[in-house]
Amino acid sequence: MSPVQEAGRKPRTPGGVTVRSRGGRVSLRIELRAVVVALALLAALVVTVGATLTTGDFELSIGEAFQALVGKGSGSADFIVNTLRLPRLLTAMGVGAALAVSGAILQSLSRNPLGSPDVIGFTNGSATGALVVIVVLHGSMAQIAAGALIGGLATALIVYLLAFTRGSQGFRLVVIGIGVSAILLAANSYLITRASLQDALAAQTWLIGSLNSRTWDEATMIGIALAVLLPIALRFGRRLSLLEMGDDTAGALGVDAARTRLVLLAVSVGLAAVATAATGPIWFVALAAPQLARRLIRSSGPGLLPAALMGAVLLAASDFAVQRLFSPALLPVGTATGTVGGLYLIGLLVAESRKSRA
Repeated sequence: MSPVQEAGRKPRTPGGVTVRSRGGRVSLRIELRAVVVALALLAALVVTVGATLTTGDFELSIGEAFQALVGKGSGSADFIVNTLRLPRLLTAMGVGAALAVSGAILQSLSRNPLGSPDVIGFTNGSATGALVVIVVLHGSMAQIAAGALIGGLATALIVYLLAFTRGSQGFRLVVIGIGVSAILLAANSYLITRASLQDALAAQTWLIGSLNSRTWDEATMIGIALAVLLPIALRFGRRLSLLEMGDDTAGALGVDAARTRLVLLAVSVGLAAVATAATGPIWFVALAAPQLARRLIRSSGPGLLPAALMGAVLLAASDFAVQRLFSPALLPVGTATGTVGGLYLIGLLVAESRKSRA
């Protein structure tokens, strides 16, 4: 091993196993703790799915819900499960996973725990694009989704050009992103003030972030986005740990830092924009889920797959709690995640402040 490689090595999680092909050309290191955590999160997700599909105003047994899922249930059970509950649940899981992966990528690229799409401004950019469609163009739901995607990508391009004009500057990415986010927030408020009463109500409802009345259209949209973007994130995500060491070290180890960063940033923005288009802004899932996953697996790497599972569990469980605790009121899940996430952000800032003083 060369000196550069030795200096650039990161500590491995205890209990890792390396699997190699017969010829030795392909090797894969599997961290046992990460596998255990992923299985535990998957089990928690299964429990959440079962609870969501069987409880509510019309309760079902596990057997009745399963029969409805496979198309052999009664008419009422089929309607409740496949028309009302399942699309909302799948949308929550997909949006949570997308936001978590987006946040994990940005936190790794910026080397800052505050690096998430809602803090840096990508979420507000998506909201601006959607609001332009709602207020100015009076567009349909599909057009609102397209506007959110365009707004998020345009914001990411602006932030990227300002933050990475002179190489990798993770701190600049966060600071510039916060500034751009503030400008976009003001623009969003201005758009609402210029709207008619009906458009303003529709825009404000969308801005809260909600899973209410979500259908198969939103579930399909976020599912397609994950199917396309998540494999790319996992493929390039293996280089994130090298990028965290700096461009010079990553380049010495054979990583094209600029190209990798650009691809991962595009994937991150795409996931966040589609998630925002499906439900409106859901705050703090992208900030908290990757950090919670990383703490559980105790790994120096970004852990994209555990982060995705953590995001899916957090948002699905939050939506389940909102439905059951505040029934019959239709409290938007964005209100719950914003409240809890705000407390989490305060705790994170306090912890970072203590570290800087130590």
